[in-house]
Amino acid sequence: MDKPLDKLDEFVLGSDGQAGYSEIFLEHALRPKNAGSLENASATGAARSADGSGLEIWLFIEDEVISSASFWTDGCSTTIACGSMAAELAAGKTIRQALGITAEDIDGALGGVPGQGCTCARLASDALKAAIRDYLAFQREPWKRKYNKT
Repeated sequence: MDKPLDKLDEFVLGSDGQAGYSEIFLEHALRPKNAGSLENASATGAARSADGSGLEIWLFIEDEVISSASFWTDGCSTTIACGSMAAELAAGKTIRQALGITAEDIDGALGGVPGQGCTCARLASDALKAAIRDYLAFQREPWKRKYNKT
């Protein structure tokens, strides 16, 4: 009897196996790291692509260092992989270092993303930067956190 993850693997991989995807990409697409919201996050940021896919990133920041990051998306397997990698790349970095994470960094860390990967990596990078902007805005005016509706 097939397990649900086996069916997902087959759907993503197709009948010809890896379909041009790197092992690291497949790992993040099929079994994403840090998926889901982060309770008591210091910051959150979201981005939406032209096709309507959304990606949200949560950051927990201590002493200007991102101690943990998580993500969620309603997008495709490529968006899942890019969100997973963006969260992984951000964890352990200072705010300044994380601001430097680009779509190209995410794509490269995944071993190159075929097809629309550039768009999905940009979405993840944009969501990460939005979360950092959220954190910085509340650092300047912490009273606003009480009125934040997210």
